Amino acid sequence: MTELSRRHLMAGAAGLGLASQLSAPALAQAFPARPITLVVPWGAGGGTDATARIVGSLMEREFGQPVNVVNRTGGSGVVGHSAIATGAADGYTIGMVTVEITMMHWQGLTQLKHDSYTPLALMNEDPPGVQVSASSPFADLKALADAIKANPGKFKASGTGQGGIWHLALVGWLGAMGLPASAVPWVPSNGAAPAMQDLAAGGIDIVTCSVPEAKAMLDAGRAKSLAIMAAARNPQFPNVPTLKEAIGVDYSVGAWRGIAAPKGLPAPITERFVSVLKKINESKEFTDFMAARGFGVKWADGAGFAKFMAEGDAAMGVAMKAAGLARQA
Repeated sequence: MTELSRRHLMAGAAGLGLASQLSAPALAQAFPARPITLVVPWGAGGGTDATARIVGSLMEREFGQPVNVVNRTGGSGVVGHSAIATGAADGYTIGMVTVEITMMHWQGLTQLKHDSYTPLALMNEDPPGVQVSASSPFADLKALADAIKANPGKFKASGTGQGGIWHLALVGWLGAMGLPASAVPWVPSNGAAPAMQDLAAGGIDIVTCSVPEAKAMLDAGRAKSLAIMAAARNPQFPNVPTLKEAIGVDYSVGAWRGIAAPKGLPAPITERFVSVLKKINESKEFTDFMAARGFGVKWADGAGFAKFMAEGDAAMGVAMKAAGLARQA
């Protein structure tokens, strides 16, 4: 070993010794010392990507270090979620996990689950609405629900692919009314936008996408939203009632986004992230950005986010089994 190599080795060892002696407050205060990578499991330009980029931009301001948003797509979300879970638990790799982490393992796509991470913060949730065409004879959800009960199998619905979040939302709603998934057959689509076009054209009867996704057609007068599957009304769409208000069914579900890190993130760094993310979630920049897109803002810290995901995972299991889509016992 050369003298230069020996000096480097000794310096590195000394640095490690110093790091191990740092108190928790000092460790948190020293973090971050270099750029952070924020992994997004979905493609550039979508809602998750946009949300991640505003969060990353505001984190840069708080941390004083670059936050590089990296899209890792593929495998119906498995590739990106795996990249988050398998990163080093040092705070320099985090990611935006989405509702699909409570769905993919039920479909047999991955062994990853909601508890494969260190949850940091829930940032957003968008519940689905029940949309019908403007020419639909159903003026409210009760009339539609009564027609579904009286004519099982007659009405067709869409909003996403087979087994996607909006499909499972429909299955969950039907189950809450005591009906099987077959009561409203699902027509797979390539997303909410084409489904809404098909709805307006009369090809299908119901679309259970989020109300923000339906907004363009609603504003154009080509569709109407009868209810949302949430505990409270969306302030951006105050005239759309909840399921409970409309038909007395207490059922809530939604597509959500949150920030997580690899499992085993040190507590001081976890606490630093939670503090910063809470500040971002409450900031005018973030709330204005989300409101402009019709996205809902929701907050839960690490513990609350973990509980939220666990409950959602159980609900998704029930819905997938009811739809005959579960490949995991």
